Amino acid sequence: MDRKYSWPDGHWNWPVNLTHKHGVRSGNMIFTGGQVDLDAKGNVQNAGKIEPQCEASMRFLATVLEDLGADLSDLVKLVVYFIGDAAVEEKMLSQIAGMLGDKVRPVINTIALPELCYPDMMIEIEGVAMRAQDGSGMDRECFHLDEMPLLPSAFSHVIRCGEMIFTGDMSALTPSGGVEKIGNLSAQSKIMMDQLCDVLSAVGADMADVLKLNVYYIGDGTAEDWEKPAGIRASYFPDPGPAATGMPVTRFANPDVMAKIAVTAMRGTNGERLEKAYAWPDGHWDWTTPLPYKHGNKCGQMIHVGGQVSLDASANVIDPDDMVAQTRRAMDNISKVLAEFGATLDDVVKVTTFYQGTASAEALHENLLIRSGSYTEPGPATTGIPMEALVYERMVIEIEVTAMLGS
Repeated sequence: MDRKYSWPDGHWNWPVNLTHKHGVRSGNMIFTGGQVDLDAKGNVQNAGKIEPQCEASMRFLATVLEDLGADLSDLVKLVVYFIGDAAVEEKMLSQIAGMLGDKVRPVINTIALPELCYPDMMIEIEGVAMRAQDGSGMDRECFHLDEMPLLPSAFSHVIRCGEMIFTGDMSALTPSGGVEKIGNLSAQSKIMMDQLCDVLSAVGADMADVLKLNVYYIGDGTAEDWEKPAGIRASYFPDPGPAATGMPVTRFANPDVMAKIAVTAMRGTNGERLEKAYAWPDGHWDWTTPLPYKHGNKCGQMIHVGGQVSLDASANVIDPDDMVAQTRRAMDNISKVLAEFGATLDDVVKVTTFYQGTASAEALHENLLIRSGSYTEPGPATTGIPMEALVYERMVIEIEVTAMLGS
């Protein structure tokens, strides 16, 4: 399977040298790293202003897609990390919708955070696009469902393109914009999981087809605040289940929302379930409560690795608070999971890193340089996001990857 990497002329850059590229294409799959409003020397532009930063980030994303033989019309998924409340989110969604028009209709995942990786950076946008290898557009099914959470019509709740299925954010948000079961994380978790079942059903899929899930929930970085809702979520999946990444946040853009989930799934174009392989390397780390999730899975040529961390088999943090040591261990754990499928770090096309820190170049670069040095040039597309806390106390980094194998 042909692999192509993107670094368009004049594109923004980090202030340190890295192996990472802005986008990677493998077959008909295109992944971009988080696009931001920096200049070629790594300086934040339009400091503290989300609207011009959003426009610049989308323009950079379009440039990467064009460099890889695609355009914005090929987008199937957007992930937006931003600083702001519900009013800011609404305006931002309207702005992005205006740039996309009413025919693209990707799913969109939005995560409100108190800070991003550099001071005065307000938004970071990454995308997944699909275009056939012969250059033709790919047919897609886009569903904007009346009974699902409030969402501008320019976006879909679930989209299917070939064998790939992507969902937008499921939560306790109602179609009218209210929130059910305010203050009850467990009840909201059940509502969003029921919604997830319904949107997958709309494209002829179910929970057994899910390969990767990302969940955000209100929490302060202790096991106690995630174990009960984690058990609720897990009860919806078969064992073996998908690869997973879970992140605590202090608030969502809508302060009454307590949890969000989005997934990637695959189902055969003939409606039949696809064969999958799962990975749990010997002696690998585990959670404090039994869950059906596996550390990685392979379906076709695509590999998903759930968030990898510095824990032991009893969920004790190894090298507490040590960013450098934990980053190295997380990367080593990723390598072990990939090896179960005959893959290496050089097969990774996209990496997302959540680390405990603030809007600080030093906090990002402390782990970014180690991660980047783990790959052979050219490296994968990347997104790095600072978090106030991770799932366990004194755990300071979690890294997830997507890899693609040759045919």
